[in-house]
Amino acid sequence: MTKVGFVFANLLRKKTRTALTLLSIVTAFLLFGLLQAVNVLFSAGADFVGATRLVTQARVSFTQPLPMRLLPDIESVPGVEKVMWQQWFGGVWQENTQLIFFATDPARLHAVYPEYVMPDAQWKAFADTRTGMIVGRNLADQYGWKIGEKVPIASNIFPQKDGSKAWTFDLVGIYDGKDAEWQRNTNVGWINFAYFDEANQFGSGRAGSFTLKLANPDQAAQVAKAIDAKFENSPDETKTQTEKDFNIGFFKQIGDIGVIVRWILFAVFFTLLLVVGNTIAQSVRERIPELAILKTLGFTDGNVLGFVLAEAALLCVIGGLIGLGLATLIGFSVGGSASFPTLPVDHRVWIAGLLAIIGLSLAVGLLPALRAGRLSIVDALAGR
Repeated sequence: MTKVGFVFANLLRKKTRTALTLLSIVTAFLLFGLLQAVNVLFSAGADFVGATRLVTQARVSFTQPLPMRLLPDIESVPGVEKVMWQQWFGGVWQENTQLIFFATDPARLHAVYPEYVMPDAQWKAFADTRTGMIVGRNLADQYGWKIGEKVPIASNIFPQKDGSKAWTFDLVGIYDGKDAEWQRNTNVGWINFAYFDEANQFGSGRAGSFTLKLANPDQAAQVAKAIDAKFENSPDETKTQTEKDFNIGFFKQIGDIGVIVRWILFAVFFTLLLVVGNTIAQSVRERIPELAILKTLGFTDGNVLGFVLAEAALLCVIGGLIGLGLATLIGFSVGGSASFPTLPVDHRVWIAGLLAIIGLSLAVGLLPALRAGRLSIVDALAGR
């Protein structure tokens, strides 16, 4: 029997115990992969965009609107190529399905986000239809919306002037992404700002934030500083940041995602450490006489240490890879929903997962392996 076969044979001595331990590791790494993907999603924001775009919001909070009169001043800053504004609509589909909807100017949206691909006729219809609405392909497919339909969307923030939170929009376009990355993020709906601004109960002339397309991404820091300096010590102080950082702040309204994920993963792996560590330690205790015989037959302390450490590593590697694989499949399958973007179980998650597998293997296997390696033949055979 080869050394590898010997390690496998020892793992299969107690098939039920090994299977249950393996299932625990698979579950832990499945959870690890999904949670780490959420962390990457919230932390990375629009990494693939880089600093091509900046977002200007109120200095206090993005929930505080800015007056539209700031638009000419923002447009006049050197380095700013195009500017659009948007207002978070707080869309709700049917009873309680949250949607990502913004009110914006159609022409400016098209200019600032050329990555959204849609026929010119549909862009024109969006601009010309007062109650017009466009949605991403993923959003349309999820709810079966078709161009030409009237879609009732409620708002949990903005009632109409008659007090009703029920709005109805004409779906005039469905946009796609320019590539696979953008296609997976076609989960947003846009409504015509002119209609929203006129019909909402809270008044007109306000934007939630301004999005700026830069002529040169390398000038992002200078442009952001120049914009904020324009409105410093005014009633409408601003905070300008990259689109990535704005997205991080937007999602962190529900809490510090990184801290939440880290604490959950700490609890999961601490429990896993106890379970797998106890399994390996018990396996070694049960085989002390056999390990002593191995040494009697000429196997060195290092050989015995390696056998035990290999068992722990093999168990963790098999379970970890299966768990990460399942997380990748699940992340891909849930991607593109209206309420949550694609879960990026990508190379960043896999690198962290592989490091976790190595760390777990050492943590659960090193002490039992050292004990087995230092085992005294006489004491072991005597049952001491």
